[in-house]
Amino acid sequence: MKSTHTQTATQEKQQPSPKIKSSPQSNQAKTRTLDRISKEYEAIIGIETHVQLSTLSKAFCPCPYIYGSQPNTSVCPICMGLPGALPVVNSKVVEFAVKLGLALNCKLSFYSKFDRKQYFYPDLPKGYQISQFDIPIATGGYLDVDLPVEFGGGHRRFGITRVHMEEDAGKLLHADDGEYSQEITFPIIYALQVDLNRAGVPLLEIVSEPDMRTGIEAAEYAAELQRLVRYLGVSNGNMQEGSLRCDVNVSIRPVGQSKFGTKVEIKNLNSFSSINRAIDFEIARQALLYSQGKADQIVQETRLWEEGSQKTVTMRKKEGLADYRYFPEPDLPEVILNKEYVDSIQSSLPELPEMKRRRYEEMGLSMQDVLFLANDINVARFFDATIEKGADVKLAANWIMGDIAAYMKNEKLTINEIKLSAAELAELIASIKGATISGKIGKEILFELMAKGGTVKGIIIEKDLVQIVDPSEIEKMVDKVLSENPKQLEQYRGGKTKLQGFFAGNENIERQGKSRAAEQDPFREIKCEKLNVLVRRNLVIMCHFISHRTIKSDFPGSTHLSSDICLLKGSRCCLCIIKSFALYSVYMSEAGF
Repeated sequence: MKSTHTQTATQEKQQPSPKIKSSPQSNQAKTRTLDRISKEYEAIIGIETHVQLSTLSKAFCPCPYIYGSQPNTSVCPICMGLPGALPVVNSKVVEFAVKLGLALNCKLSFYSKFDRKQYFYPDLPKGYQISQFDIPIATGGYLDVDLPVEFGGGHRRFGITRVHMEEDAGKLLHADDGEYSQEITFPIIYALQVDLNRAGVPLLEIVSEPDMRTGIEAAEYAAELQRLVRYLGVSNGNMQEGSLRCDVNVSIRPVGQSKFGTKVEIKNLNSFSSINRAIDFEIARQALLYSQGKADQIVQETRLWEEGSQKTVTMRKKEGLADYRYFPEPDLPEVILNKEYVDSIQSSLPELPEMKRRRYEEMGLSMQDVLFLANDINVARFFDATIEKGADVKLAANWIMGDIAAYMKNEKLTINEIKLSAAELAELIASIKGATISGKIGKEILFELMAKGGTVKGIIIEKDLVQIVDPSEIEKMVDKVLSENPKQLEQYRGGKTKLQGFFAGNENIERQGKSRAAEQDPFREIKCEKLNVLVRRNLVIMCHFISHRTIKSDFPGSTHLSSDICLLKGSRCCLCIIKSFALYSVYMSEAGF
């Protein structure tokens, strides 16, 4: 399944949803409202993130999990919760938990255990969830985040309270799911079909400290977590598949108050932009109740975000810890780590997003470039491989962020799916920089490489695209263009300078882009010199009559043509000579000569 990993939190694609009518006036009003609220109240935001691990089998049984497979085709007595079935810990789950804990700068628990979390829900077949309660595998870490430039930029560090292992529940099949989603209606009882394929799939829950203050900060924190798990390879992090799910806790308090307000949990957040908008709405809702003297109506509850109406609605009252009746899981042993095991995982960690961004900054790239390149691990790998082949850092970044990114977006491809290799991009950049080909030809070669593959040198030779830099060859081409357009040349001699564009057009047809850019173009230099020489011949007789005088640029009334018209400047430019000669004649006449 194709997935795009090149968006930041504020750029992420959303699933199709009802269009919300909004006007610039309403957006401005919303911004003013949030600004006013922020002066009176402080928002306190924390996030609980569930990351579905990319293991080959479930957490406590050998069943595989494949997203999108037919309902109830990947189940066994263990994940169905049948009597007498005993769970066995998947060692890969522990490894991934340690890896993520280290990446989040956490302190690891060398001794931890599993616990039973008791609650009833139709998609939880055992009637309890295997989780971790009082001794999670990792605690007390932090995550560094760089905010997008368009939102003021800046660096933030958000605390991580804990990381713990647990299993996922099944999934209810709702009426909009097509073939497998039908509500069975009885006179008294209403029932939904249940898919237990997901039951028992391993999860890591990451609980943040309540360090965020705005929807943007929360959305970027979640996006950074997504980048981190993808860099580590512990999860694909796809929100649309439920591989990364965020529950947001929001409360507000008057500015200056130290005591936290009553927190509200928000669920059903399936994109980073939804996180941002849901938090903004909830802050405004709670602030309104505060301002009306109804703060007691803010209760601890779980609310759902409705994308269609762009608001949160009550789902259920929030359970407390006592409701879950935690106790140690009797069917599983303790999880005991040793230093050698942890050190081996530590040494295997890749360069993480934060380290990569700092390295890119040291290369001289702007923060906008850094955020784009480091956002997707595959794009970052492609960029690193390109500069390892000797490509200029800034040029490589520009090509990737420009034409390559546009092509991937239009074709709905990832960078791993295009046929251009990092080595060939480096070769293309070197060919342009070394004047073997022009930038225009380079772009044509680039699109052919992305679509069909091949090599830069092979395409240049096959299509005879080597840039012409030999002055004698260029002069022959200029002579040909001039000889084929005598009428236009005569008009140019008469002072019709706009025909320079006409000759440039013929020049491009003649050489088919195989020369340098205009500011470095020997073809243009030679062409202009030729044209000026031809026009100067018409001035010989006129100049003869005043040969005892020297045309100077500082006589009264003389001016030079502007630089965008005059390419050769001063005495080399026939147009300037004509203009100076005419002005000089007027001056001499008025002086009585």
